[in-house]
Parts: sequence; structure tokens; C-alpha cells
Amino acid sequence: MHVTADRDVCVGAGMCALTAPGVFDQDDDGLVTVLTSDIGENDRDAVREAGMLCPSGALRVTE
Repeated sequence: MHVTADRDVCVGAGMCALTAPGVFDQDDDGLVTVLTSDIGENDRDAVREAGMLCPSGALRVTE
């Protein structure tokens, strides 16, 4: 699994950081930050959900 975030599209809703806090965070401006590209088995469902919940479509999750 690979995840990327487009910070130019991010609106700072924070759904990613709330849904998968081990993978996503927000910077001081509220924009998404990907904490790790090594998505563990335990985080995969949460990362998929975060990708679906992102209101701006800033997250891209590929298997």
C-alpha cells in the first residue's frame, strides 16, 4: 500500500489525522502531512477510510 497527499488540494478538515493518526498529521497551517510511507497491516483499513473521508480528495491510496 502506498499513500500520498496533495497539500495544494488539502482544505485542512483533519479527517485523515483523526482516522489514521499513526499515518497522518496536520502542520501548523492545518494541512495534511504523511508521517510514514510504510503502512503497516494494522493501519491499512484506517488509511483506506481516511482516503474515502477526505472532503477535498487530497489523499491518494494505492494498493
